[in-house]
Amino acid sequence: MSQSERLVLATRYRLVSELGQGANGTVWRGHDELLDRAVAIKELRLPDELSEDDRVVFYRRTLREARAPAQLRTHNIVEVYDVVIEQGRPWIVMEMIEAPNLEQLIEGSGPLPPARVAHIGRALLDALDIAHRAGIVHRDLKPSNVLLDGDRVVLTDFGLAFSSGSASLTKTGHFMGSPAYVAPEVAAGEKATPRSDLWSLGATLYAALEGRPPFERHNVMATLSALANEAIPAPQHAGPLAPVITGLLEKNPTRRLSHARAADRLERALTGPRRARRAETPRYRVMVVIGLVGATVASCGIGATALIVGMTKNSGSSPATPPVSDAPVPEVPAGVASSTLAVRARNATCKIFVSVPGGVSTVLTDATLLEGEVRKYDQARLNAVIYDASACDVWVNGRQKPLGSPGERKSYSLNRAAPGN
Repeated sequence: MSQSERLVLATRYRLVSELGQGANGTVWRGHDELLDRAVAIKELRLPDELSEDDRVVFYRRTLREARAPAQLRTHNIVEVYDVVIEQGRPWIVMEMIEAPNLEQLIEGSGPLPPARVAHIGRALLDALDIAHRAGIVHRDLKPSNVLLDGDRVVLTDFGLAFSSGSASLTKTGHFMGSPAYVAPEVAAGEKATPRSDLWSLGATLYAALEGRPPFERHNVMATLSALANEAIPAPQHAGPLAPVITGLLEKNPTRRLSHARAADRLERALTGPRRARRAETPRYRVMVVIGLVGATVASCGIGATALIVGMTKNSGSSPATPPVSDAPVPEVPAGVASSTLAVRARNATCKIFVSVPGGVSTVLTDATLLEGEVRKYDQARLNAVIYDASACDVWVNGRQKPLGSPGERKSYSLNRAAPGN
């Protein structure tokens, strides 16, 4: 065990294991020994060549800016529990969310369908709106800072990764941010604003739809050059989201979509096609069926021909209204209401991974279920991954979750519902 892994911050936050490293810090799995709960802890670092004065400025600003998001209480922003100074540097203690980020999803599954991206965009837009109203600018919105916890979309790292915008820090030659997702005005040296966060949102949604951000090149300087000099490449897979993407990626911040206009365009993208279908007036056509009635009038032996005229809805190639199916609707398995998680295989591709989180995770299931097979779990805390969201029926605390798309992977971090909820 390393020296860091033996460290206990503020006499209560124990570092358990390293989760990942970024350009300016390390994220740890931690345990709050006072409240007995798992936490995520971000250890912030800066390049060694920075002067002591620059380091002091950075740490003070980070401490101030990390405390601000701790006041935000919303479903779509990661909760910040605490900020402590240990070993001369800040450590940010946050809600532990064991779920993949958007970057991992893009890398693993490729571009996402517009409907899924619209859902993600709407959640991120709501998160930014709440933060901006509180005077907080994110400054580093990108796919790796967006967690996808089942249906929940969570924005992380508010004001942390790009908090060092002063000239004293940029003169060292280190670009403090993510060039592929930074707004043109910020790359040119201007102060980050809510409008620059909206650009980063547009670049993030573009990457989700196309598989890569609009101006990403082989190195930082080439990316910044493309950002400054090249036109935005038109998205090829945006569908109804194209007006949202191009509006958010307007290089002139005064012409860029505002929160309200972006929200309106997203709503139109989500609801427009359905409204159009509802507005259609059903068309009907007359179908004439002539059949020879085989009955013979007994008294005189005269055959009769019947003319049957019916009205049927015009439904393409189907000549008549399809019969109502009498197939039984699958019943909810017994015991689901009292389970933290229940899963039933709809077909033979229902693969699941379920574990109990903790210092050492306990794997309960890592298997492909047989069609119709049901697995129920009553542990107080669970993590679960459904590898094909269209192949499994899922109940969380007794409530059935909506089916996903074929091949869509969903992750859940669950807590048992309180009695009566």
